[in-house]
Amino acid sequence: MYKRQTPDGAPALTVAGPWRVRAGDHRLTGAAETVRALLELHLGARLLSQDAPAAHGSEILLLLDETSVPPVRTLGADPAGGAEPADEAYALTVHAQGITCRARTPQGVFRAATTAAQLIVTAPPGGTVDAQELTDAPRYAWRGLLIDPARCFLAPAEVRGIIDLAALYKLNVLHLHLTDNEGWRLELPSMPALTQGQTDADGQRLFYTADEYRDLQAYAARRHITLVPEIDLPGHCAALRAALPDLPPAPAPESARGFPFVPPLDLTDPDTHAAVAAVFADVCALTTGPFVHIGGDEAVGITDACFAAGVRELRALVRKSGKRPVSWQEASRAGIGPEDIAQFWVDVPMMDLPGTPEELAARPDLLAAGMTMEFASALTSFFAPSDDDAERILAGGGRVLLSPQSHLYLDRRYSAEVTPPHRAKDAERLGFPTYRPRSVRHTASWEPASHGIPDDRIAGVEATVFGETLTGLDDLTTLLLPRLGSVAEAAWSGRAAEWEEYRHRLSRHARLWRERGLTHFDALDVPWE
Repeated sequence: MYKRQTPDGAPALTVAGPWRVRAGDHRLTGAAETVRALLELHLGARLLSQDAPAAHGSEILLLLDETSVPPVRTLGADPAGGAEPADEAYALTVHAQGITCRARTPQGVFRAATTAAQLIVTAPPGGTVDAQELTDAPRYAWRGLLIDPARCFLAPAEVRGIIDLAALYKLNVLHLHLTDNEGWRLELPSMPALTQGQTDADGQRLFYTADEYRDLQAYAARRHITLVPEIDLPGHCAALRAALPDLPPAPAPESARGFPFVPPLDLTDPDTHAAVAAVFADVCALTTGPFVHIGGDEAVGITDACFAAGVRELRALVRKSGKRPVSWQEASRAGIGPEDIAQFWVDVPMMDLPGTPEELAARPDLLAAGMTMEFASALTSFFAPSDDDAERILAGGGRVLLSPQSHLYLDRRYSAEVTPPHRAKDAERLGFPTYRPRSVRHTASWEPASHGIPDDRIAGVEATVFGETLTGLDDLTTLLLPRLGSVAEAAWSGRAAEWEEYRHRLSRHARLWRERGLTHFDALDVPWE
């Protein structure tokens, strides 16, 4: 989506020395302060105040300009809730005195400024950036990242660090998987029982207070990022059942016998409905963004009719509170309409399960995880309806949020051929055990068009990192980095990067991550600088 020109004979920009960030319009003062905050970890004392003399050092200049940036149509759903996607197109000029960022909107100016920050931070120490003129705009309006505090809680300061990372890669959604069997991570005023006892072995609180949640949303908004909370129901509900143990189980089908599951919720039961209605009323009231994710995935142990009734009621509760529901793709089996967004994550081929004993014997990763042919067959049967979910979403007029497990589930082990010896234990420990280990190049090869979804039906792109194997922030960023960059690039440009060019460009980002205190996986298929 970009066009780059390099003026002949123009002098390069030297990145060493002092820098300042200046708003050329009073409407961009807040943006300049945010960009300055993003650069503090990298420039330190070299970062000057906005009042520093213009002749002293280089500058990032932020300008609102309605004439020099051509309009570009962005596809998908606006996570900020606009009827049309926000205009994030920008123009950027690198010259000997600094970098000028122009756009028609503050969002566009901010995206330009994060490009400028990347150019400065990833340049060689004492090096230069070529003089150039660049215009750019995103292909997809929704560019997201899911993190999983339900299974691996992150303190608010750690979440802010992930928000900053997302902003630097032009993502604009942080999806918080706040509830699951392992925990309930959001304080709700009307239901304090849900977070009682949510502490670690040292007595540290493992949930976000209402004020912390509001503060995280405000912090993200200053970076033009929308927080989308997920309350994952009617399955994945053990934490809710622990707090409200008297709720009856949903009716189970015969096929669920012998399959391990926590009984899903039955929203046709009056007491269950009242409890869930109170949950979503509070979540919606606390959420400043327009979307609330209702879950709807992997509801093992519930009849089709009860599941469909539950999904329809969850959507209705969110809409009653003035928000738009998002769900996982399975919710399409309850019906779907043009206002619905369904997150596509799986089909049977993506499960990559063995179909014969010989195929299982050739998968030491699955054998080590305890996979048997009986369990593989049960999983194949359970996920068989997923093969038709994308067609259901399209037939009903809904939009597809692309999160294919095959490439965008970053809770996947790194393959042995790209694992350096000193990271072998991490490569073996981190990542969902039944996913085939893959290289960095595998993630970077993903093409949004490969799923056959018409462009006008794609809501956007979202990477996920579920937390079953994580113990903290370092584990999370080990799985995220370096793979997040290519997902963000595909979400922005609408296509996979050319690998040989991209891997060399990516190699310079290790400096950015180190300066932010973020652990990354130094995979062997990237020539790290």
